[in-house]
Amino acid sequence: MKAIRFTAAGVAGMAELDLPKIKPGHVLVRVRAAGLCHTDIEVLHGRYGEGAFPLVPGHEYAGTVEVVADDVTTVRPGDRVAVDPNIPCGHCPACRKGLTNLCVSLKAYGVTADGGFAEFSLVAVDHLHGIGDLGFATAALAEPLACVLNGLGAAGLEAGKNAPNNALVFGAGPIGLLLALSLRAKGVKNVAVADISEQRLAFAETLGLEPLVSGSQALSARARGFDFVADATGVAKVVEGMIGFTSDGGTALVFGVCAPDARISVAPFEIFRRQIRLAGSHSLNRNIPQALDILKHDDGTMARLVSHQLPLAELLPFFAKAGGDPTTMKVQFSAES
Repeated sequence: MKAIRFTAAGVAGMAELDLPKIKPGHVLVRVRAAGLCHTDIEVLHGRYGEGAFPLVPGHEYAGTVEVVADDVTTVRPGDRVAVDPNIPCGHCPACRKGLTNLCVSLKAYGVTADGGFAEFSLVAVDHLHGIGDLGFATAALAEPLACVLNGLGAAGLEAGKNAPNNALVFGAGPIGLLLALSLRAKGVKNVAVADISEQRLAFAETLGLEPLVSGSQALSARARGFDFVADATGVAKVVEGMIGFTSDGGTALVFGVCAPDARISVAPFEIFRRQIRLAGSHSLNRNIPQALDILKHDDGTMARLVSHQLPLAELLPFFAKAGGDPTTMKVQFSAES
């Protein structure tokens, strides 16, 4: 089978690999769509995970069941599925508390085990979720959407409850827009997005989101004006400034991935005096089904975040692009035909 393979830190290329051998409790999935995430680039350079090379990356994927092990009875060949990539140990303190995303020895398909940037992927059956007739490209958004939902849950936003009056998301990339659209899906009527790219802001506006230019007077005039503020840039200075846009009694969510050695300065008195909730989140936590439910009820707006559907070989150059074209959103490997 054809696959993208990381052979060492910083070294990625196309490879011809043997089909994975089926083993008990597992199924062979024919990958139909797999999304590229910045985490994949971090994995490539050994900055995320265990640096388990060689490795087939890709942790956002969906496809059809091709072959099942003899002991598998819950799915059958032809079933259309999405993959939950996280592989927790199940018995550490975090896992016992239900925080499997914080597992002390967390592993994942596409990070420590071969993932979805291949024609086929061997996956444990309990990591599969049926997608019905949902398009594969849309179903492959379930993993990043589940990460968003985990973040919103960590910040205390539950479906139909405690919806803020308004919200601001810093970052109009694909994950920032998915976060903004998820806030709207959870009942927040007015959601604004801030970014330095006018092209990305123009696209955000077509999605029904309010565009605000980062650093502009229009944004500065909204200081302390948002009940919920989230960072999806991973820029420490942006995170540092979030409190200034959070209303009294509001919530600020650190969602973007800052560099591990980055530091910010926040006045604890302000957190205390204005009763601000500061939350963080990491990855997803067994909530692919909830993400799929949102995608099934979405009117197609979230699917518009997929800007590229490419063969594997054409996807490879995107691993080397830093920043790139601001019109590029979610890039996917696609084998739907």
